[in-house]
Amino acid sequence: MGSLSVFIIAEAGVNHNGELKLAKKLIDVAKMAGADAVKFQTFKAETLASENAQKADYQKKNTSSSETQYDMLKKLELSHDMHIELIKYCKEKNILFLSSPFDCDSIDDLESINMPIFKIPSGEITHVPYLRKIGALNKPTILSTGMCTIDDIEFGMNILLNAGLDKTNLSLLHCTTEYPCPFEDVNLNAIKTMRDHFELPVGYSDHTQGIEIALAAVAMGASIIEKHFTIDKSMPGPDHKASLDPDELRALVKGVRNIELAMGNGEKTPSASEIKNIPIARKSIVAKIKIEKGDAYTEENLICKRPGHGVSPTHWDDVIGKFASKSYEVDELIVNI
Repeated sequence: MGSLSVFIIAEAGVNHNGELKLAKKLIDVAKMAGADAVKFQTFKAETLASENAQKADYQKKNTSSSETQYDMLKKLELSHDMHIELIKYCKEKNILFLSSPFDCDSIDDLESINMPIFKIPSGEITHVPYLRKIGALNKPTILSTGMCTIDDIEFGMNILLNAGLDKTNLSLLHCTTEYPCPFEDVNLNAIKTMRDHFELPVGYSDHTQGIEIALAAVAMGASIIEKHFTIDKSMPGPDHKASLDPDELRALVKGVRNIELAMGNGEKTPSASEIKNIPIARKSIVAKIKIEKGDAYTEENLICKRPGHGVSPTHWDDVIGKFASKSYEVDELIVNI
């Protein structure tokens, strides 16, 4: 964050399935794809979900129907030692390690290992003690806004700011909390609405299938892109099916960087690459038929043809009615008007 370029977060989430070796493979994939950061999730099942908490519909589809949400989460925890190992591995690979805390204890755990950016999941935007704890740290903070109204975002923001977070450290993420998200529920225009209303950088956390919606968000000015990815979509676990595979993640990063280049500065002027084509593509005023010295220029004896390095057709009305200062052959450029 802080760079003019789009900050790309490759969301590994819980797609490590609780295995350190798989988590490292995910880091390798994120690095090879060119992402700025790879993000995991930090939680303790006992402080995140009650033992009788229901799983979301998408979790029920992609995991065993016999296990509770608590049981599912317990298998997906990353221990403190695993965090340390993954941070070390990310430093070796020169990619930023991030993790979203899902409970207050996890905020302390991440702060103890010097987490540089705090990403707040959408579900925590009403969690007052959690927001106060992060706000008091006054570190770069990304607030995800899935399931939110503008008033919900105002509420969460105010808790953070009143707790000590400087507004310059805050970014928002537009998001639709459904996995996969139907295209008709994306509402990309909310990015502009949020940017105008809150006067903050706004990114997009994409849960749609494919990469085109995330690329469209970049074209609409999203400053951050976050996208789930996996080694293999067919692996067991709640998020694999709605994630990008390694090739898709690589294509996403490449697409984002190409769109950044293509956006330009907004000034409408010929680009450096097209200036050379102006005399080739534009036209000049030339003799349509043979013209003798002293003849009047008329619409019958003049025509506009390429190349464009003679008298421009913009001077057509100035030329008509004047007299030729020399004789012209057919297709000869008119001069000395």
